[in-house]
Amino acid sequence: MDIKFYAVGGTIDKVYFDRMSEYQVGESMLVDILRQANVTLDYECESLIHKDSLDMTDADRHMLFETIESDRNRRIVVTHGTDTMIETAKKLQGIENKTVVLTGAMQPAKFKSSDAEFNLGFAVAAVQTLPSGVYIAMNGRIFDPDKVCKRREHNRFEDA
Repeated sequence: MDIKFYAVGGTIDKVYFDRMSEYQVGESMLVDILRQANVTLDYECESLIHKDSLDMTDADRHMLFETIESDRNRRIVVTHGTDTMIETAKKLQGIENKTVVLTGAMQPAKFKSSDAEFNLGFAVAAVQTLPSGVYIAMNGRIFDPDKVCKRREHNRFEDA
């Protein structure tokens, strides 16, 4: 297999139900996005957690660490909510001999104007070309988890 994908929720998988912005983290959009893009890599998708990243716990992050560490694949992409993506990336830094790329979206994948497809495609390219390590792929850039911050007022990730 070329790439293993893990979905852990976040805005990328949110589904809004009304004008009051009531939402739920729905089923992962990974498979749909990859199929629509006609991706020909050998890949597998697994949905682990259906949570807003603000609701993720240390236990969730530990479970994700253990799952990735024990996975036989060396290339891993994680779709994750943007609010705590940096925190999770830092927790995953102890994983050795794998390339792990976290990505997400500022708008749900179901939205026409979402950045989800771009960010996921960028993460797919990144995981195939970067050396072992843990990275964040957002807004067309690769970030070191120790040197990045989310700028809510600009709706993007930037160098810290």
